[in-house]
Amino acid sequence: MMSTGELTGLRYPFPDTPEAEKILEIADGVFWARLPLPMALDHVNVYLLDDGNGWTVFDTGMNTAKTRAIWDTILSQRLQGKPVHRVIASHHHPDHIGLAGWFQSKGAALWTSRTAWLFARMLVLDAQDRPLPETAEFWRKSGMDSSILSQRLQERPFNFCDVVAPLPLGFQQLRDGAVFRAAGRDWDIRFGHGHAPDQVTLWSRDCPLVLGADQLLPSISPNLGVYATEPDADPVADWLESCARFQSHARDDHLVLPGHKLPFTGLPLRLRQKIENHHGALRRLQAHLGVPRRASDCFAPLFKREITDAVYGLALVEAVAHLNHLVAAGHARRFSDAEGVWLWQTISEDRPSDRTS
Repeated sequence: MMSTGELTGLRYPFPDTPEAEKILEIADGVFWARLPLPMALDHVNVYLLDDGNGWTVFDTGMNTAKTRAIWDTILSQRLQGKPVHRVIASHHHPDHIGLAGWFQSKGAALWTSRTAWLFARMLVLDAQDRPLPETAEFWRKSGMDSSILSQRLQERPFNFCDVVAPLPLGFQQLRDGAVFRAAGRDWDIRFGHGHAPDQVTLWSRDCPLVLGADQLLPSISPNLGVYATEPDADPVADWLESCARFQSHARDDHLVLPGHKLPFTGLPLRLRQKIENHHGALRRLQAHLGVPRRASDCFAPLFKREITDAVYGLALVEAVAHLNHLVAAGHARRFSDAEGVWLWQTISEDRPSDRTS
């Protein structure tokens, strides 16, 4: 995830995170819990909405023994004896949908976008002992360091089934533009794109409250990645479009409940920062492409920090995303070297504007 540095103008009304295995009420009938993640971004925020006769859970955390144990404590000690009857998964990533199937096995219904359910259902059934040939070829073409590539080809890749509980057939579809009722409030459903397709955000009609998931984060930008499944995708364009569209709804007093970091206010400013963050990265990247570069040669101008092995894969797919955006916008072209590795270069006025070759 791309850091935005120190922010000004954002406010954090709840600087203290919930204690372990406890929930913190941050609005009438809306509670916040924080669950651990086994990665550099070491937590995910989940929210519980009191529906009177039961609870709606917004996002779930990963399917790990530690996370299940925390949920067992919350379910038995924090929810006033009322069941979780509904789970909303904001998008298909494992830290958000990982325990949806576990909750379903306890009687809850899963609500999410159709795209999120299809992606998650597909991926949880697709277990691989070694990277698929298409993935290996995508890594090679993107210019993955040869030693890292050799190592990854010998290792079990990340599999959804390792951290996502089995998803049974059946879900309730959330639609962009529809209205959803929970915690005694009506919520407008607005989809965001870029980080994940059809990511669900909920905007309360009754008070300035937004469940923003990973679409609306206060101090980091979520990964915008391109993968072997869609190597010419342009998630940066999707992200910028979503940020611009949300600007017409954002208010400074909106309390945004994000998927990571702290709840915050100052959403109009944050959306402007998100847009400028990526425009700035694209300007630096375009200047860097005066000579042909592989995607793995582009970390410095994009991230302005050292990329360690732990985040190398995320950095690579985000570099490809920004390079694809420059190609789609007509500012760069992509071609292949003698070994078939992709190279990108800025298009100058006196050079033909062929985009790929």
